[in-house]
Amino acid sequence: MTEPLLPTTDERINPPFTGSERAQLEAWLEVHRATLLFKCGGLDSDQLKLRSVPPSSLSLLGLVRHMAEVEQNWFRRVLGGQDAASLYCTEEFPDGDFDLVENASAVDDLLTYRAEVDEARTLASRSSDLDGVGVGKRHGQDVSLRWIYVHMIEEYARHNGHADLLRECIDGTVGD
Repeated sequence: MTEPLLPTTDERINPPFTGSERAQLEAWLEVHRATLLFKCGGLDSDQLKLRSVPPSSLSLLGLVRHMAEVEQNWFRRVLGGQDAASLYCTEEFPDGDFDLVENASAVDDLLTYRAEVDEARTLASRSSDLDGVGVGKRHGQDVSLRWIYVHMIEEYARHNGHADLLRECIDGTVGD
């Protein structure tokens, strides 16, 4: 892996202790996005594909792929109303983001993840109001940008915990 796909140093910026609600939510989401990439930094493709413990299909690359799917779903589909095809999951492989990493290209998947995050930022920036709802719906209901931000922070927080454990198993690296 080479720059800019994965950081070689901790590039995370601590969220400010004061500021608007939107600035706080965006800062925390950015910290979590950067944390996932930081947990993958310095590893090769084979290491990124290492599974946790059987029967789990959890891997760092699987987490990157999963979060690309999550970014796409909430920002492209729900907020933007785009008809975006799933990146890795199909009817045959509903957990393809995790299950189908053996033959995956880590470089391609990291580029896809970065592209989805960039598109998410663009779509969110077009909404001037946290209470504004997306074009798409979730279970037939409107979803606000605030809800999407809070959900994304929760989703990343959970999976970054998994990433901590995976990274420690791979090479003993621990830390935030």
